[in-house]
Amino acid sequence: MATHPYSTLSPERVLDAIEAQGYRCDGRINALNSYENRVFQVGIEDEPPLIAKFYRPDRWSLDQIREEHAFCAELTAAEWPVVAPLTGPNGLTAYEDDGFLFSLFTRFGGHAPEPSNLETIELLGRSLGRLHAIGAERDFHFRPSITVESYGTASREFLLSNQCIPSSLVDAYATLTRDILESVGSIFQSRPYQPIRLHADCHLGNILWRDDRAVFVDFDDCRMGPAVQDLWMLLSGDRLEQTQQLEALLEGYEMFYDFDDRELELIESLRTLRMMHHAAWLARRWSDPAFPRAFPWFNTERYWGEHILELREQLSALQEAPLERISGNV
Repeated sequence: MATHPYSTLSPERVLDAIEAQGYRCDGRINALNSYENRVFQVGIEDEPPLIAKFYRPDRWSLDQIREEHAFCAELTAAEWPVVAPLTGPNGLTAYEDDGFLFSLFTRFGGHAPEPSNLETIELLGRSLGRLHAIGAERDFHFRPSITVESYGTASREFLLSNQCIPSSLVDAYATLTRDILESVGSIFQSRPYQPIRLHADCHLGNILWRDDRAVFVDFDDCRMGPAVQDLWMLLSGDRLEQTQQLEALLEGYEMFYDFDDRELELIESLRTLRMMHHAAWLARRWSDPAFPRAFPWFNTERYWGEHILELREQLSALQEAPLERISGNV
């Protein structure tokens, strides 16, 4: 049986890796809630604790991680609110330890923003407008892009070729996702956009609210893609509520960066691709013991039945009129 990627990452090894960078650990170490990577709060003698993030092996290259960190450094230099990795005395932000890449961060506390508060939504829009203005200045060269192929086609092929779906539901999933990808592909081809550097996983759990401001964390999934990718996950509720939130979001956003309303037509496609990508992500990580513990409902016939039902609803949503704001800007 294959061992999972973190089988050798003991507390002692974590402390040794951090001390090798010049810090004196006091022996306190607490694992924090993370699945894709392993994240620890580590006590430092006579100083505040540090957060150590050990990246999943073979997911990102060192060049890709450094490009993420360089983006965070640009944002920090522009006084944009991000928890960026610490730069060590040697000028590095990412370190290697016998197969593991890891970074260190200051500890920062806060809570998720309140999405029903339109003033909060407008402030988030201002932050994202500034983020995208900086993100549009140059491209990523090593990190990937959000595409129909990477999020949709590759996810479908992995799930079908690795017998992840119960045999009774394979045909339903294969037929449905084929139709979905044809529809999504057609929408993307007919709605060209200018890709920019994004957070790309901009849900409320990756935003910390403290002292009446939002601070963004976890750029682990940053990619090139359409600007609307960082906006749609902040919308919730029925269509009227989402329209009101969109108005507030873009009111703040366009103080710093112009938004092309035609990208609103991509929202349901991006939502669908994220759902497919998430299911394949869980399947790809199932050999990691942390995943069956955290997602016990996955890999059951009930899960796949509900997933197929949700995708059917998305196929219908792809045919509906896209979300609009009251006063557009094209």
